[in-house]
Amino acid sequence: MLRLPRFELRQPTSLGEAVTLLREEGAGAMVMAGGTDLLPNMKHELFTPRVVVSLGRVPELRGITRDPDGTLVVGAMARIAEIASSESVRKQAPALAQAAGLVAGPQLRRAGTIGGNVLLDTRCQYYNQSYFWRSALGFCLKKDGVVCHVVAGGSRCVAAASADCAPALMTLGAVLEIVGANGHRTVAIDEFWLGDGIVNRRLAVGEILVAIRIPPTPPGHRGAYGKLRERGSIDFPLLGVACRLDVGDGDRVEHGDLVLTALAARPKRIPQAASRLVSTRLGTEEFRAAIDELGALAHRQCHTLANVPGDQEWRREMIPVYVRRTLQAAAAGNGPVHHV
Repeated sequence: MLRLPRFELRQPTSLGEAVTLLREEGAGAMVMAGGTDLLPNMKHELFTPRVVVSLGRVPELRGITRDPDGTLVVGAMARIAEIASSESVRKQAPALAQAAGLVAGPQLRRAGTIGGNVLLDTRCQYYNQSYFWRSALGFCLKKDGVVCHVVAGGSRCVAAASADCAPALMTLGAVLEIVGANGHRTVAIDEFWLGDGIVNRRLAVGEILVAIRIPPTPPGHRGAYGKLRERGSIDFPLLGVACRLDVGDGDRVEHGDLVLTALAARPKRIPQAASRLVSTRLGTEEFRAAIDELGALAHRQCHTLANVPGDQEWRREMIPVYVRRTLQAAAAGNGPVHHV
C-alpha cells in the first residue's frame, strides 16, 4: 500500500487568505484543487510538501458565468463534470466540453477541477511511478536523477503535457487569470507554456489560477476534441487533438485551428491549419483534401517519444487519423472522437 507522506493541511476560506498562506509558506507549500493528481503523486513521493493548501472552501474560484461582452468566465475550481455538462460551455466552446467529458472517469470528473487539469504536471512513464520503482531505475532528469530514459544521452526532460482541456482552450484563445503575492495578472494560454518537461508553465511559486476566460465565438463556431487511449475511460491521452472551425455563409470556413497534445512538454499547434482551411466549403472535395493535407502535415511535424505508455510508432501513425477524424467531427457538429 502506498501511503501519503506527513503534511499539514490548511483550508483557507477566501482567496486573500490562500494567497497569504502561500506567501508565508513559500516553496514548502503546494495548492490542492480536486486532489485527483496531487494525492497520487504525493503517494509516489514525486511531491512531498510540508503544507498542502486546499482551495475547496474558496468561493471566489467556483462557478461558470458570462460577462456582458459574451466572455465565458470559468472558475478554476469548477469541476470537470460541470464543464462537460454545462450548456453554456457546450454552445460556446464545444471542444472544451468534449475534452472535459473524456477526462479520466465519472468519479474523477466529479472531483477534479478545470484549473487542476490545465495545471496538470507533465507526465512520463519513467517518472509517474512509485519511489521504489524509480529508485531501482536510478531515477530520471525530472526527479532525483541525471539520466533521461526516453532519449539516450538527453539533457532535457521530455515528459509530456497530458491535460485534455489545454489544447481545446488554446483553439478558443482562452486567457488565464492568475493571482499571487504580487497581485493580479492575465496571460494568454498560448503564452503560458514552456518547452521544459520539468517546469512547463509560467506560474510562480505562490500563484493561484483563479479563472479561465473564453472569448465569445461566432454563431458558426464548431469545435471537436479527439483522444487516443487504450481504454474507454480513466487513461491519460496517448494523443489529444483539438480543432476549431468558424463557418460563415455558404458553409465556408472563415477561421481554423488545430492543436495536438501528449507529445512533448507543451501542446503543439499546426500553424498551417488556418491558411489551409480558410475559404474551403464543408462537405466538398476541397475541404476533404484540406483535412487530408493537414493530417499529413501533422504527421511530419509531430514526433512521438517513449515518454507515455503505448507503442510509439502506433501513436505516430494515429496522428493523421485523429486529425482527420476530429476535423470531420467538428465539420459535422459531432464529437468527441476517441478510441475504444
